[in-house]
Amino acid sequence: MGLGNHRLKACATFVLLAGFARAQPARPEDLAAGKFLVAPRDAPDRHFAETVILLIDYSPDGAAGLIVNRETKVPLSRALEKISGAKERSDFAYSGGPVEGSAVLALLRSRTKPQDARRVFGDVHLISSRALLDKTLAAGTSPDEVRVYLGYAGWGPGQLQREVEHGGWHILRGDADIVFDPEPGSVWRRLVRRTETQVARR
Repeated sequence: MGLGNHRLKACATFVLLAGFARAQPARPEDLAAGKFLVAPRDAPDRHFAETVILLIDYSPDGAAGLIVNRETKVPLSRALEKISGAKERSDFAYSGGPVEGSAVLALLRSRTKPQDARRVFGDVHLISSRALLDKTLAAGTSPDEVRVYLGYAGWGPGQLQREVEHGGWHILRGDADIVFDPEPGSVWRRLVRRTETQVARR
């Protein structure tokens, strides 16, 4: 399943055009785990058109994130057939990104950090172990509090910084209400509009 100790591999995930104009003065130093990457309207890579990515890992060695606004039509009971806790789940899995489509990760909203989970920001935690995911789903945790992702987005050392320098992403502070928004299909439109409003005010 790719759950547990899998490594977040680097992947060339975004093709930038020379001279690609930036819509917002995002800065590489603003990058950090817990930040949103919002694709601009004219993003050249179809893999990331109209996406909002939550960075779950960021370091000099690279970065990884989950696309939070691409809900699939595959229920968890079918996507996670080998996890008993998902047997009765009718909520849908999300497409987390183009890297390792068999990898399964989850985001949990909880005031208390569960053992074996990793805090991303605020009360949002990353689940990467099969045992914890099974336990979380078996407990009947609401879709408003847990989201399951197949695959992820990845960048090698310095790659994401260069994309930001070329205007490839807007950067916004992470927001748990957005991560667990009941209407994920409208999240990108709302956030890109917010960034454009900020630019207009400047």
